[in-house]
Amino acid sequence: MKLEQNDISMLFSSTTIPDVFFTEYLSQMSGDFIKVYLYIVFLSKYNKDIKVNDLSKKLSLPFKVIQDALKYLEDAEIITKKNTGYIINNLQELELHKLYKPRLSASATDAAKNMENQIRAKAIDTINTSFFQGIMSPSWFNDIDLWFKKYGFDEQVMIALFRYCYERSALNRPYIQTVADAWHMNKIKTFSDLDLYYQKHEKLNAIKKSISKKLGLNRMLTQYEEAYIEKWIVDYKFPLDIIEIALKKTTSTSNPSFEYINKTITDWYEHNLKTANDVQAFLVEQKQKKKDIKALEKKAFNNYEQRNYNNLDSLYANSQNK
Repeated sequence: MKLEQNDISMLFSSTTIPDVFFTEYLSQMSGDFIKVYLYIVFLSKYNKDIKVNDLSKKLSLPFKVIQDALKYLEDAEIITKKNTGYIINNLQELELHKLYKPRLSASATDAAKNMENQIRAKAIDTINTSFFQGIMSPSWFNDIDLWFKKYGFDEQVMIALFRYCYERSALNRPYIQTVADAWHMNKIKTFSDLDLYYQKHEKLNAIKKSISKKLGLNRMLTQYEEAYIEKWIVDYKFPLDIIEIALKKTTSTSNPSFEYINKTITDWYEHNLKTANDVQAFLVEQKQKKKDIKALEKKAFNNYEQRNYNNLDSLYANSQNK
């Protein structure tokens, strides 16, 4: 007797996505990339062979988007490229390898227990409940522990770091580390350091808005324009009243630009001017020099004209005597 079993219809089949995808990868991927990933996971279950061009048509996505998605997934080690195509990596296995790297804790619980003290463990628990709805992936525990050691942040600063990224919808490792690097470069370790840092940035942002308004710009400043302003304030340490003098000088220019303003302010900085009074005195001095130069030029021109006139008289007199 031969027994046979009918193939299960696709209608009753399902494709499993591990929870770690939602905790570790979802927030960092664009909607189109997620679309590509889910579909290739589905195809891989049936060992299907599909070309990139066909994938583009099937998902109604541009060819380049498919290419970019595959490149992103490969860089993130979610898939591995082979000569014949791609292997869909096991995300749970990837996370397991992260957890069992040398000198890291064996689990989320162990990682929390091995923190320097209960205050730090409480801070990590706050991050978990506040920004991950209490389901933070185990690998995050180890990353946070390493960031504590690398940057020397206190617990309040670490919580503030995650809040800053969370409020900007950028709760992913590359962005968090970029912000952490910036804070570290600004010598932030305690919450007091962070508070002073925020105060400086708020002051800088207020100056940027003031400059934009005085120039009548009904748009956001570009990245390069903001960089100019930061140079005047942070590097040159010029107060706003000095910058305002430079802004007023643009009224005599038909098409003022930040390059023009920067050239003016940089010239004052190179002349070691410190205050608005120094700048005003320098401008008066420059104006007087221009007047003196014009006076000398006029005097030289008049002398030249007078000599030419005398020479003509002499020439005329000599011709009459002949």
